[in-house]
Amino acid sequence: MPSRRPSRSPLIPRSPRRARQEEEEVERPPHRLSAAPGPGIAFEPPPRKSGWEIALSGDLTDRQAELMDALIELPRGSAGTIWFDSPGGSVYTGLAMASVLRLRGLRATAIVAGECSSAAILPFAACERRLVTRHATLLFHPVRWHSEEDVKREEAVEWARHFDYMERDIDDLLSKLLPMNREALEKWTRPGKFVTGAELVKVGLAETVDLFSGDLWGQMKAVPRGRSKR
Repeated sequence: MPSRRPSRSPLIPRSPRRARQEEEEVERPPHRLSAAPGPGIAFEPPPRKSGWEIALSGDLTDRQAELMDALIELPRGSAGTIWFDSPGGSVYTGLAMASVLRLRGLRATAIVAGECSSAAILPFAACERRLVTRHATLLFHPVRWHSEEDVKREEAVEWARHFDYMERDIDDLLSKLLPMNREALEKWTRPGKFVTGAELVKVGLAETVDLFSGDLWGQMKAVPRGRSKR
């Protein structure tokens, strides 16, 4: 039986252009895989929120989480307004808010629309600028504490020791934030005193906003003499 020869495809002459392409492919190193070109992606920081406003109203303890989140979400070093109408609350909440205002460099303008008493005075004092109407009320008093009815005697002794320290420490902090002479502050805090907006302005701790005089927005935006914008 005759052997079968392998079939061959007919020879097709290569064109000079095709020959050059094959030679270049042999000499050229293999390409690395790369992503196909597409639209560029740019990660831009969010716009700085300027001229923000926060309402600090009601009991601070009840709104602690909400108020702290609002302060932390603000851009560092930004300027805005905090409207006060609060009877106070936990001294720890007031201390935390004052600390955040200072630590994050928030250039806050405080405006007392109604009341700013007790623990609410701490964030008020931490603001860069303080405005009040002559009708505003601020209650200064020593740190107060209470405990559960079933508290043990040892716990009560420790609470008393701690609050004795905290009372003096908060007075010292408040006198630096306002700023105010320590002896003059103690005349307000012991045993306690309702201070009007007019009294606060008289001792140089705040500026007046007259509800019935001139351009109110102009009064709030005006920068007093001796103080420059940051």
